[in-house]
Amino acid sequence: MHKIIFIYITFILIGFCPKLHAQNMATIKGVIKNEDGKILYGVHILNTANSQTTTSDKEGAFLIHCEAGKNITLEFTHIAYQTLEKEFSLKSGQTIVFNPILKENRQSLDEVNIAAQIKLHNKGIYLQTKEIDKIASAGGESIENLLKTLPGVSSNNELSSQYSVRGGNFDENLVYINDIEVYRPNLVRSSQQEGLSVINPDLVSSVLFSPGGFDAKYGDKLSSVLDIKYKNPRRFEASADLSLLGTSAHIANASKNGKLSYLAGFRYKTTRYLLASLDTEGDYNPNYKDFQALINYSFNKKWSLHFWANISKNEYGFKPKDRETNFGTISDALQLKMYFDGQEKDEYISDMEALTLKYHPNSKSLFQLITNRYSTTEKERFDIQAQYYLQDLFISQGGEKDQSLENLGIGTYLDHANNKLEREVNSIKLKADHSFDKLHLQWGIKALHEKVDDRINEWQYRDSAGYSIPSSDTNTGLAYSRQALNSISGTHLSGYTQANYNFSNQTGDFQITAGLRYHHWTYNNTSFLSPRFSFNFVPNWERKMKFRLAVGNYQQMPSYRESLKIDGGISPQLNTQEAWHYTLAHEYLFKIKERDFRLSSELYYKDLKSLIPYDIENVRLRYYGDQKAKGYAAGLEFRLNWEYVPDSESWISLSLMKTREDILGDNQGYIARPSDQRFNFSMFFQDYMPGNPTYKMHLTLIYAGGLPVWVPKLGKQGQSFNMPDYKRADLGFSKELLDTKKNKYKGLLKHFKSMWIGLEIFNLFDINNTVSYLWINDIRGNQYAIPNYLTARKLNLKLSAKF
Repeated sequence: MHKIIFIYITFILIGFCPKLHAQNMATIKGVIKNEDGKILYGVHILNTANSQTTTSDKEGAFLIHCEAGKNITLEFTHIAYQTLEKEFSLKSGQTIVFNPILKENRQSLDEVNIAAQIKLHNKGIYLQTKEIDKIASAGGESIENLLKTLPGVSSNNELSSQYSVRGGNFDENLVYINDIEVYRPNLVRSSQQEGLSVINPDLVSSVLFSPGGFDAKYGDKLSSVLDIKYKNPRRFEASADLSLLGTSAHIANASKNGKLSYLAGFRYKTTRYLLASLDTEGDYNPNYKDFQALINYSFNKKWSLHFWANISKNEYGFKPKDRETNFGTISDALQLKMYFDGQEKDEYISDMEALTLKYHPNSKSLFQLITNRYSTTEKERFDIQAQYYLQDLFISQGGEKDQSLENLGIGTYLDHANNKLEREVNSIKLKADHSFDKLHLQWGIKALHEKVDDRINEWQYRDSAGYSIPSSDTNTGLAYSRQALNSISGTHLSGYTQANYNFSNQTGDFQITAGLRYHHWTYNNTSFLSPRFSFNFVPNWERKMKFRLAVGNYQQMPSYRESLKIDGGISPQLNTQEAWHYTLAHEYLFKIKERDFRLSSELYYKDLKSLIPYDIENVRLRYYGDQKAKGYAAGLEFRLNWEYVPDSESWISLSLMKTREDILGDNQGYIARPSDQRFNFSMFFQDYMPGNPTYKMHLTLIYAGGLPVWVPKLGKQGQSFNMPDYKRADLGFSKELLDTKKNKYKGLLKHFKSMWIGLEIFNLFDINNTVSYLWINDIRGNQYAIPNYLTARKLNLKLSAKF
């Protein structure tokens, strides 16, 4: 009921928002360009009368509300252009359109442009998202698709938004939206079930990603942090997208006085079209949808209130019919045929609400009180029986692909699951920022209560050629069985303090950051401290360079999933995972044929003091919660990015990495971790037709090493091999149909800002990528690894409009 009430109230506010206005106010708006007519993004606009500020958006537009009846001066500044000041005399209710033209700063222009890109305080990768809707991706529009092309980030599954970073796993990544931590699903075992990422790209204004060595102000996870900020709209905007994979729409607006604004987005996604290309044929019925809204209200210059809510429902239905998979080599060509009965029905419902109260006592301090509630109910139900036939085709000896020359195995298996997990998280956090001349202090405290109730009931029965496997003289055994009723409830208390100190001398510009985190969990009465330190340096002898050193301790309290044993029970001994990060980074800017290039390199070592071992299948992690391990990860990363065409960033990434672990007590020593991917090459490239930028092209290319796999019979005590390398290319073409900046339209078309039509080619080279294996036994006890392939080549049509 509270969800319905929330949606109702949201739309009432949306309906009233345009009617709100303030007394004795006026408005100045316009579009900022340079002398060549190029739109300028990120121009800083200052009202000198009251220090009110804003910036121009991606379309060069700005809007600022000022007090009427007074002479005010606006100051327009940009590091590559001369400062422009303009005085205005405003009447109550008046709207003035002013389109400033900024002149280039001719003095040392090249150095100014380069210096604008070297930022001392940057400690991660900032991503541009303005054209994410034109990027071809089988997973649909998502910020995670861009992340997968960055150094250190790995994901061998185009249908999933999950990713691992520098040898970690999916559960080791922090994700924040407007300073609120968001969570990934628990029961999802395959990418087909996963649904929509919680991040709605239509609502995003900025993206910061750090693959390691991040500050103490972020939370307690081992690998990375993704910091998302949603838009704070200043005027009306809207968009709509329609494709074979679903639809999305968003709307935003602000009241005339700027005190009230809203941002809302709806998404619907279905992957039925893509799943039809999998080896297993059947009736796929995936439906994923969510609604998000952000409402902001400013009481005055000091106080403001922000409400964000997200409601999502992901459903996955599947009735398999049959499957045929050819695999092996020419000299050892095999074929698996399977016939199915039964079905699968999964449902994942979640909602999150957050209320943030901000207080600006002055221009140098900010306090935020954030309350947050998250709840999810996940259900996984299936009963599927399969009969299989494994055949040797002897193609090298004249056999045909559809002609079996020898049967290697005949059998049946029955998969059953009836799992249900309920999780609720409530938290309250107070954080503060204080800026001084050279010092920036940050601190925060947080209390979080979490409750999880989980019913696990799943098993698998296998029979080969009439024999139950494993066999027993007294009963029919199961290949595996997990049954448990689990409940965990506990409170997390955490806090941090952090100081950034900036100074300059004849050597260059420096920033030193030091911070400390504290965390206590009442469930197992465990506490820890995590110190973190970083040092940034831009030398005077070469302003095109930046160096960064980071050292820090990162600890991760065991989540519910990490506390589970293989049999489904909760381990009585919960292990806190711990890692020390050592990072050395270098950034260099240079020019080739008047184009700016940025080369970033990073050398890192992660001393993994304490780990919980796990296995991975598709996107499902199975932890050995009653075991403990130690390990390490070491690597070298490179990223070269440039603008091949103006305002369209492209990049190439290369990652070299090795990670190993030693499971204590198994007497095996160090073995590869499940995420041990030795190399990863990726490219994201944008271009448009020379002389006609209405035709654009986007290419995403990934070539990554195969992950290690262990034979199930003996697990990590037995032999392992590597999956085939992951090779993927997605290509997108788009054509602008309407351009209101160059043409004026009448009728309905006058309401559009732009309209694009796109053609996307997924898996351009139609490569069979392996995501996991189905293990088949014959009567002799031999095991065969049958590859589960990902999606084949598919086309997608897309129509996008902005209003």
